[in-house]
Amino acid sequence: MTSPTRDSASTPGPTSGPTPPPGCPAHSGQAPAGQGLEPLYGPEFAADPAAAYARLRQYGRIAPVELAPGVPASLVTSYQTALDILRSPETFSKDARHWQALTDGAIPMDNPVAPMMMYRPNALCSDGEQHHRLRSATNDTFDRLDLHALRRYVERSADFLIDLFGPRGEADLLEEYCARLPLLVFNQLFGCPPELSDTLVRALSALSAHFDVTEDSEQANAVLAESLSRLIALKRENPGPDMTSWLIAHPAGLTDEELINQLSLLIGAGTQPQQNLICNGLLLLLSDERFRGDLAGGTMLIEDALNEVLWKDPPLPNFCFHYPRRDVTVDGHRLSMGDPVVISLAAANNDPYLLSNRRGNRAHLAWGAGPHTCPAKDPAQLIASVAVEKLLDRLPDLELAVPAERLRWRPGPFQRAVAALPVRFPRTAAKSDEALAEMATAATTAISGAVGRTPTTVRAAAPAPSPDIAPATAEPQPEPAPESDSGPEDEARRRWWQSLAQWWRRD
Repeated sequence: MTSPTRDSASTPGPTSGPTPPPGCPAHSGQAPAGQGLEPLYGPEFAADPAAAYARLRQYGRIAPVELAPGVPASLVTSYQTALDILRSPETFSKDARHWQALTDGAIPMDNPVAPMMMYRPNALCSDGEQHHRLRSATNDTFDRLDLHALRRYVERSADFLIDLFGPRGEADLLEEYCARLPLLVFNQLFGCPPELSDTLVRALSALSAHFDVTEDSEQANAVLAESLSRLIALKRENPGPDMTSWLIAHPAGLTDEELINQLSLLIGAGTQPQQNLICNGLLLLLSDERFRGDLAGGTMLIEDALNEVLWKDPPLPNFCFHYPRRDVTVDGHRLSMGDPVVISLAAANNDPYLLSNRRGNRAHLAWGAGPHTCPAKDPAQLIASVAVEKLLDRLPDLELAVPAERLRWRPGPFQRAVAALPVRFPRTAAKSDEALAEMATAATTAISGAVGRTPTTVRAAAPAPSPDIAPATAEPQPEPAPESDSGPEDEARRRWWQSLAQWWRRD
């Protein structure tokens, strides 16, 4: 792979790099006297984050910022320094219990960013053996997904959603498509039965609509935890070919608390960031003349657009929280033990020292790097690509309803998301009401083809290829014809899909 940097020398260690001269603001990592910290919140930052990153580069590779009122942090804006920190777990912990200001109450738990940064017993917030144990369960679970069948399910879900707004000739793609599609996919991947599907999808809808902490999102979190607890109990009793059952059966032996937090992590990482990737990709395709002139350019055009979004406007622009295990100097910047260090994936990707031609170069940091690299980047990329491809195929004359410069971006340091994506298009009839029956069939009689195959035995060592687990290189198999007879579970799920369609149509 071609390196994205001009300098092909080996990666420096965490204490390397030029030391700023005395008096330089970068020397101490603090803002000069009389100058406030650069806020990474509010409408000004949301409207033009690139301008904020440009100002922050005066401090060098790491800059002092404020994540929320009263929450200072060090923001890494250099691509190379970001890689160094992401790859140095022996120096930088992911465990927020090292964050002294949070643990001693100097930063209250009701601060807007605390729920995003606090410790939870999941792979993202863990180090060492605990991280390896939780991460191995996640990795092995994702390895069992059948991506060919996942593609088919995403296509069906996309058709279902397009049928809801297609006859109107207009839509808010953020709310009616980009936000809802990941919810349907996760409902399927988790193997959620009809009696829980309604509660789970509605809780996820509330969380997706309130990425920032509010009373609504806190209530939705409680409903989500309760729903996941019930789902885990059901899957312990009746396991199936789904991610919940595979996590439960994994030799790592996750407790119920760990399972709830691990599933919540997968939801958090796979709904809001996924919807932002789909939405920002569509915005680029509909507004940039390089793409707009040839929306029929096929999958390669879509992949190029998504790759550009991941480089220039990643869905999680400032994430990857770290806490130094001791006082440390990085590229001349003094970082105190336990104080939060945040990787700006957006600023690092747009480091001026990177090459300007990135087409086909996928060395961006949108998926992270090091031991905490996103384990679901392949399914996430597939879901986004299929979502965009299906929408443009069904609505080839799709266009923005307002100029792109009039779109409003949601405030906050952790997301890059528009508040709405209004579009218009020639009205199109729904494919047919049979789409509901197809969705029900896909989620019941053909569920094994949607995510994988029912496991037989689970072993600690990686199993040899066997007939019950589809290998990654397997050719897609023909879809089975739907059964003519509808069983009770199939009928219950069809009723749920009809109820869901009516609920979303009322919105």
